[in-house]
Amino acid sequence: MADLESRCLYLCTPDRPDLEQFVDACIAGGVDVVQLRDKTLDARPLIARARLVQRVCRDHGVPFILNDRPDLALEVEADGVHVGQDDATPALCRRILGHDTIVGLSTHAPNDLDDALEQPVDYLSAGPVSPTPTKPGRSGTGLRYLTYVVERAKTPWFVTGGVTPDSVKMMAAAGAHRFVVVRYLTEAEDPKAAAKTLRDVIDKAISR
Repeated sequence: MADLESRCLYLCTPDRPDLEQFVDACIAGGVDVVQLRDKTLDARPLIARARLVQRVCRDHGVPFILNDRPDLALEVEADGVHVGQDDATPALCRRILGHDTIVGLSTHAPNDLDDALEQPVDYLSAGPVSPTPTKPGRSGTGLRYLTYVVERAKTPWFVTGGVTPDSVKMMAAAGAHRFVVVRYLTEAEDPKAAAKTLRDVIDKAISR
């Protein structure tokens, strides 16, 4: 199982026509965990795209996480699966994938975090700090939730929602050391350069 303690820049991306090149560029810029999250693909197309990302990640020694589908994560030999509060439970993921695969869980509020403490998870996400179109209808948690997570979390955790070079400093000041990025990279004209900029800011913020 990959060590998540030392990893700090987690890309969450939907499928896209240039998926292989995009993921490769982001990793070259400093991304050190990759999740494929696509809610529109049926199982077989998702398997094909997941295998593509898995190959890129494996070539670079970066963990590959598949969103939502422990069954398909097993099929493509992903390094792990990430589930939300309404998805398959971490316990079910663990039964499907065993104990050598990463299981991650989203949390959005103190009660989610408290419940997660009893779940067989390897990492948590906390947020979104700011509202985001990738989580329609969900309000932002604000930075105060991160303080709660710092005090209570027993596993590595990644902050989500509005991660950009401008927001990292405030998030780091609230206790975040690991960051999930979506739009700042998926909308970038030069993903490698954008990832490098973000990684440099993160490295500086968490080294203080």
